[in-house]
Amino acid sequence: MLAVIYSDEFLEHKTGRFHPERPERLTSIVAALKAATWADQLQWRSPTPVNQRPIMTDLGRVHPPTYIEQIQQLAQRGGGYLDPDTPVSPRSYDVALLAVSAWLDGVDQVLQTGNPAFVLARPPGHHALSDCGMGFCLFSNAAIAAYYALEQPGINRVAILDWDVHHGNGTQAIVEKHPQIAYCSLHESPNYPGTGLATERGLHNNVLNLPMPMGSTMASYQPLFEEKVLPFLGSFQPDLLIVSAGYDANHADPLSGISLKPEDYGIFTQYCLEVTSKIIFGLEGGYDLPTLSQSVVETIKSCLFRP
Repeated sequence: MLAVIYSDEFLEHKTGRFHPERPERLTSIVAALKAATWADQLQWRSPTPVNQRPIMTDLGRVHPPTYIEQIQQLAQRGGGYLDPDTPVSPRSYDVALLAVSAWLDGVDQVLQTGNPAFVLARPPGHHALSDCGMGFCLFSNAAIAAYYALEQPGINRVAILDWDVHHGNGTQAIVEKHPQIAYCSLHESPNYPGTGLATERGLHNNVLNLPMPMGSTMASYQPLFEEKVLPFLGSFQPDLLIVSAGYDANHADPLSGISLKPEDYGIFTQYCLEVTSKIIFGLEGGYDLPTLSQSVVETIKSCLFRP
């Protein structure tokens, strides 16, 4: 069995008619998972309501109160934009808090069972800096989850693998100074947001950036996983692996020039399972609905039917 943490509330973050980060991303994934032949092996779980956990303490490890209040007030005023790409609607603040709670539930679920879990939430988070939302992202979900995990018994090291086609500039900026968190990203370069140089190592040799040229396929990714990613994560020996699972490196995706296929993400997942079975997959990007939903199917299938 594999837990999928999801709520229809995540559909209430309204981004506008033509915005790529739209509610249909989640409904297409839900439909694909429920149509899978192994759908009976999924445990659908609702995220913990934000009033049932100290959510401000969890956010406060990463984001200052002034930024949290900025998002809240913008939503209360009826919405607006943090930058030209990042809308806030009247429900966005509440939904973003619930998304954070879902990622924290993912931590709890994985630590309780020792098995992977998938957090099917939005808005995404890996571009959000501590005091600045950008790139469709409001709160830095993966970084918040990593800091939260380090508060749990027996968790001394947390690794984040970001396979979204865009570099997780926010995640890296937040965690690169922390000796107990490692960050690894494979991302298209050049592409938004223009960060993620291969020369960056973090303060504790805890950052590995692998920029990928336009047109890259699995033939380029696979040796990097085997020769760079696995040794980096393996030597760090994480007690928990958080995957910023963006699926916008698919060939059909409108926001990238990388040429992966949905089944490639199943192979990525198998590599992750060589590091640890304690993995949280949290949705980031992915904007072509058919390949997005099929890529999530392939990810979860690899968890359920691992060798």
